[in-house]
Amino acid sequence: MTIKRTSLRKTFVIGVIGSLMTAASAFAMEKAPENIDDFFAQYFDEAIMETPEGLTYTRYMETQGKPWRHDKLDDVSQAHRDKMFKTEMENFELLKSYDDSTLTDAQELSKELLAWDMARTKRLHKYDDYGYIQAQNGGPLIDFPNFLSNFHAVNSKADAEDYIARLKAAGHQFDQYLVRIKAQAAKGIILPKPLMEKVIEIGDAAVATPVEEDLLYVTFAAKLDGLKDLSDADKAALLAQAKDAIAGTVHPAYKKMTDYHKELIKKATNDAGVWKFPDGDNYYKAMVASMTTTDMTPEQIHNIGLAEVDRIQGEIMKIFKSEGYDTSKGFETLIQDLAEEDRFYYSDDDAGRAQILEDYRKIIAEVNARVQDVFNVKPKMGVEVRRVPEFSEKSAPGAYYTDPALDGSRPGIFWANLYDIKATPKYGMRTLAYHEAVPGHHFQIAIAQELKDVPLFRKYMFFTAYVEGWALYAERVAKELGLQEDPYSDIGRLQAELFRAVRLVVDTGMHYKHWTREQAIDYMYKNTGQAMSDVVSEIERYMVWPGQALAYKVGMLKILELRQKAMDALGDKFDIGKFHDVVLTSGALPLSVLEELVDDYIAENKG
Repeated sequence: MTIKRTSLRKTFVIGVIGSLMTAASAFAMEKAPENIDDFFAQYFDEAIMETPEGLTYTRYMETQGKPWRHDKLDDVSQAHRDKMFKTEMENFELLKSYDDSTLTDAQELSKELLAWDMARTKRLHKYDDYGYIQAQNGGPLIDFPNFLSNFHAVNSKADAEDYIARLKAAGHQFDQYLVRIKAQAAKGIILPKPLMEKVIEIGDAAVATPVEEDLLYVTFAAKLDGLKDLSDADKAALLAQAKDAIAGTVHPAYKKMTDYHKELIKKATNDAGVWKFPDGDNYYKAMVASMTTTDMTPEQIHNIGLAEVDRIQGEIMKIFKSEGYDTSKGFETLIQDLAEEDRFYYSDDDAGRAQILEDYRKIIAEVNARVQDVFNVKPKMGVEVRRVPEFSEKSAPGAYYTDPALDGSRPGIFWANLYDIKATPKYGMRTLAYHEAVPGHHFQIAIAQELKDVPLFRKYMFFTAYVEGWALYAERVAKELGLQEDPYSDIGRLQAELFRAVRLVVDTGMHYKHWTREQAIDYMYKNTGQAMSDVVSEIERYMVWPGQALAYKVGMLKILELRQKAMDALGDKFDIGKFHDVVLTSGALPLSVLEELVDDYIAENKG
């Protein structure tokens, strides 16, 4: 099982995303409980207990009414990972022992999903150490300060002491990461040179930051300030302890990690794709299968991407023509000219950035008032709009989403990157909000978390093609609700879809066809009209997370295909709300399983 932070979009992994870690129980059940629901419950309990950071992120113990000290960090050693994999496979065998004929439909679906995920873990195990541990947009130098500042709640003196304990534990965890990074390097798995330069820049900047200005100190001080029942003397003492821990443990850990990369960069190359790894081609194929949950080949996906790029650009050109633009200039010129029109941007100052956040909130409120037209189920938990932390925004994606805590202590959060004002044209904001918040990621993930009578592991399963495919499909739903009537906002919607189609081309281009980083940047810039800062950040993201970028368009196309299949089969009996119920009310699914559920829906309603 994997407890996910839902993606590299979130600077954690990504995924997820980016993820906390594979959290298979380190204590395999001696025998399968008689009732499979007990197996599911025990499996999740033991899995989540293996990740202290996951317990903080989900607030799982608090949902059980149990007090818990959040004072430890995850064990990220290879030995621990190996132990967890061994136990995962033992639990896989126990899961197989349940006879499907004795299970309810709901239990059978849960078994199918868990078995699918465990089989994927088994297939990918040979490549367990292939993912870059420290990259320009994820890894300990970024994840550690993000995790503590954004997700470690400080509601009491004990919570504050736990925060300090985790600061003091950073050195040990960073050493565990370094051991694995060195083992990777010995195999030739080394971050590309342009990205390692950014890692070193991030590390040097973190070490050079005065402790009082360090994100970990600043946010801790703000959290303490919110504790009204703590004396000023206690707050001062805790701040002093945090300062000592950051100066004495955290910054030295940053420096040790950075200094190693300053040596490692001498062995780095400019090669962008994972084809350069031992058995790299097969590794990429395995990642494509995992991320898309299909058996599509890189060649098929590349060709779909090229066709979709042509189609979507054609639709955008029709809008340009209807708005009086000179279409003889061609798509590349027109889309880039549009991006240079000052009327589409906010002022490049604090006031302009504050207005962007406020306008995102208004967009989300508007769509929230309309979703009942096509959805029967809505999440109870709300979503907030926040700015991406400034220390990480230069290399972070344009936006990302983090899901709510299980105990309701933290809402869903739509993080907007405001580093480059030119990366936030007004005509693209609606679509971005629909994707990350409502009816996109927040809608789908919060609904999954609020499902009743499903095993807890299903609330945290993460199938990228489903999750990202839904968010891209959600952009289309908002258009169908009449929320993209402005022609320029519709260009923004199409441009966002185009961005995902281009991803099919550049991801397979770099990892399958041996494209260079520069080739991929050039293709994406010419074919999307996105700000160069966004393009570079995105291409470099695909370099470190092979196959993930394919999931969006593949998932969207599958959902649209299944919707059309249901419409064709049911005719007047088709109900868009019921179709969305089928898609949303089982949690995340492999696309093949989603198709099974839609087929069942069609059969039950065909009459």
